[in-house]
Parts: sequence; C-alpha cells; structure tokens
Amino acid sequence: MSKKSRKKSSKTPSGSPTAKKKPLKTRAATQTKSAKTQRTPVSKSTGTIAKTASHGAASKQLISSKSAAAPGPAAKAGLAEGQKAPAFRLPRDGGRVVALSDYAGQKLVLFFYPRADTPGCTREAIDFTRLADAFTAAGTAVLGISADPLKAQEKFRDKHSLGVPLISDETHEMLEAYGAWGEKSMYGKRFLGILRTTILLGADGRVAKVWRNVRVDGHADEVLEAARRL
Repeated sequence: MSKKSRKKSSKTPSGSPTAKKKPLKTRAATQTKSAKTQRTPVSKSTGTIAKTASHGAASKQLISSKSAAAPGPAAKAGLAEGQKAPAFRLPRDGGRVVALSDYAGQKLVLFFYPRADTPGCTREAIDFTRLADAFTAAGTAVLGISADPLKAQEKFRDKHSLGVPLISDETHEMLEAYGAWGEKSMYGKRFLGILRTTILLGADGRVAKVWRNVRVDGHADEVLEAARRL
C-alpha cells in the first residue's frame, strides 16, 4: 500500500480509534457541564423550599399564638360611661345568688380582681372592706368579682376577714360583658384573664365611671370619692 493510501485510510474510517476519541471527550464534557448546570438550580431550589417551609411554620406558630390569646368582642369593647349596665345573676360567698336587679335604685361598685388571695387582690379587697361603712353612708353597695370558684372565694374571705360580697363568675360571662376579660401579658407570655377593672354604676343603672388597669394603692379611696360626688 502506498503512503498516500495510508494517509487517506487513517482519516476516513468511521470505526477507527482516532474517530472515537473526539466524540467521547465532547460527550463527557457535555455531561459534566450538564450535571453542573442541573446541580446548581437544584441546590437553589432546595434552599428556597427549606426557607418557605420554615417561614410557613413560623407563621403558623404566630397565628396560633395570636388566636389562642385573641380577646373576645366584649373584652375589646368594654363599657362606656352612660351605657346601661348588663344584667347578671351569679353565686356569691355564703351560697346566695346576687343579681343586678337586687341593687335597683342604688349606686353600685363592681371591682373585678384577677385571683383570690394574691397580693394585689388581697390589698384591694381589704381596702374596700376598710371603707365599707363609708360606702354605705354614700348610698353605695360594693361587690368583688373574679373567676374563682365559691370555695376559693370563701377561703379568701375567711382568711382576711373581708366584709364585701365576693361573686364567682367561672363562665366569664359577666367578666366579658363588663369588659373585664381580655388579653394579658406576663413574663413575655400572652394569655386571656381578668383585667383589673372597677366600674361605678349610678342609681339609674347606668355606668357612671370606669377604671381600667387599676393600680391598687389608693384606688378604693378614689372610688369612694367618686361615689360621694355621684
């Protein structure tokens, strides 16, 4: 075979080793490039999904926290001065039942306290007891209300020799109607509970004055002065 023939044959055979090497390299490079191209978006996409899932979980937790501590409509609205006082009928210490109608034609103080026999509530109840005769002289009755059961109210009364009737509203119906039930915060946690509130009703059964977020010290004396002026 001549030299020219050898040169031609080395260039033309499709199945020769020389002809196979170039396509293999090209395919390998293409596959590597393709793999890199695929891995990049997959990694980004996975990261996005992870962030979305995390955000969704956080949102769900926040919504759950908000809904668990969301105050009812009555707690938001409360009562305004001049408004007719909502009727109530609830048990009190000693086993009797007390209703708003029992005080028709008489001024009435309702002080709502968070929990029997806690420091602030104890001082407040003792102060109203101390001024009980003065309130009577001013033609004003006084009732203390909380969500404590009757046994707790009676134990509270006996322990501190309290002289004002203590009402138990375990269903929170009166508390909500008078705007004394709503969202509270303690140690960074939010929850529903009794908002320390005092309401003075006139002899006409209407709201004369409302004290919200009550500070106990001197409060009973302030309420007495308001009752005297009414």
